[in-house]
Amino acid sequence: MANIPVSPQNVLDYHGNNTIFMVWNFKDSVDVKDVFKRICALVINLNHSAGIRFQDDSESCVMGIGHDAWLRLQLPAPLPKELENFAPIAGKKHMAVATKGDLHFHLRSFNNRGICYDMAAAISGVLDPAAVCVEEVHGFRYWDGRSILGFVDGTENPQGEKLRAYFGLIGDDDPAYKGGSYLFVQKYIHDLKAFNALSVPEQEAVFGRHKASDVEMPDDVKPKNSHSAVANIGDDFKIIRDNMPFGNMAANEMGTYFIAYASAFSTVKKMLNKMFIGEPEGNYDRLLDFSVAKTGTLFFVPTLDMLDDFSSD
Repeated sequence: MANIPVSPQNVLDYHGNNTIFMVWNFKDSVDVKDVFKRICALVINLNHSAGIRFQDDSESCVMGIGHDAWLRLQLPAPLPKELENFAPIAGKKHMAVATKGDLHFHLRSFNNRGICYDMAAAISGVLDPAAVCVEEVHGFRYWDGRSILGFVDGTENPQGEKLRAYFGLIGDDDPAYKGGSYLFVQKYIHDLKAFNALSVPEQEAVFGRHKASDVEMPDDVKPKNSHSAVANIGDDFKIIRDNMPFGNMAANEMGTYFIAYASAFSTVKKMLNKMFIGEPEGNYDRLLDFSVAKTGTLFFVPTLDMLDDFSSD
């Protein structure tokens, strides 16, 4: 297993109680290089400041860069090995859509929602002249780490610092980008009315877990198309999930912001293929009958050292 690099962005910590996710796209016909330098410096500053001001609260700002933005900004070549534009994955019934994203920001705090707001405001102040925010989702911790559907989320995350670094950070196979991470995000909207119409045993069959205890069903009992059966692609292929629920009563948008950090995007793609297409084909994730993916974008998360280089290049 690889040692943890000295300066990765904060992709390995568990999520806090408060998050803001933002996706920005650069405007056409605008010189974005100077703005990008400023935003790289700002991300470093926000993390340093939070570490001093809120030492026990684990505030952080993580920035990811999309494939097309990497090319437009003329960042180093060759690119990270698996950085690409995410291609839609179409199953017989459900689709993992692909959406454009140049920059992604993951802002989080365990207890202080105000610092997330302040970080978002600072980022917007720098980017507004050159980019448009196309997605802003405010996540919150729901009870004991449950999704808005009522089941605990993230149970399959690798445990322990070394394992999380092994599965979450790029290692020696791509030495120029060691310590970086692939970031994949999807915004899911849930049909709560349909899901809540199911009995608890029926809901548990969708997840393959018991609702109250979060105990996984035995393999000989768990349905083959349950979420825990389909989304599990083996102990050698893990990701760092940092999903958060969100909700807007007025717009009737209740969902999950799925966010995965990984040492290889191929791991995420393998999981998505199994969820949306199925193995065998047609055995898709039953949870998708109650969840629609509205976005799907891949980013690369540079180390803080890389951001420092980008800010002064």
